Amino acid sequence: MACASAYLQYVVRYILENCKEDMEFFDIWIEKGIINRLSDLADKEFVQLTYTDAVSLLLKAKKKFQFPMERGRDLQSEHERYITEQAFAGCPVIIRLSKEDIKAFYMRLNDDGKTVAAMDLLVPRVGELMGGSQREERLDFLEKRLDELELVKDNYWWYLDLRRYGSVPHAGFGLGFERLSSEFVK
Repeated sequence: MACASAYLQYVVRYILENCKEDMEFFDIWIEKGIINRLSDLADKEFVQLTYTDAVSLLLKAKKKFQFPMERGRDLQSEHERYITEQAFAGCPVIIRLSKEDIKAFYMRLNDDGKTVAAMDLLVPRVGELMGGSQREERLDFLEKRLDELELVKDNYWWYLDLRRYGSVPHAGFGLGFERLSSEFVK
């Protein structure tokens, strides 16, 4: 989570410092205030909360969502934007410890048996910009998860072999490049 947030802030700072003329043009002609908005993203502390806390916050919200929120459901963009824009007044937010049944099979199951070692990084106006997780390195857990999801194990032979013949705990994250780009040119 620290790596992902530092990476995002580095990219935003780099653009603001090295594309100053372009950003000033955008600030005048495309979106007034874009430099301040991006500076906020580069400088603000990221709020962290669990999936359970995020759902509780949404259930208490006095806003009617197009997609009503229920415990155990994945967050929609409108939920993510509400959290960043209204609940936390424009701060970027990291949601962690998501429910196992709403995430991909390869995400590592936590010791509680209900959540996975995953995070979604949310920013105002976009919602989820980055997502990441620790990958499941335990073959037996991976096979059980494939069975639960009724996925054909033969289709994942290569992935299972990566665990069968030895693996180490590892994690990764992805950045939605087109979403990041839209942050600079909306």
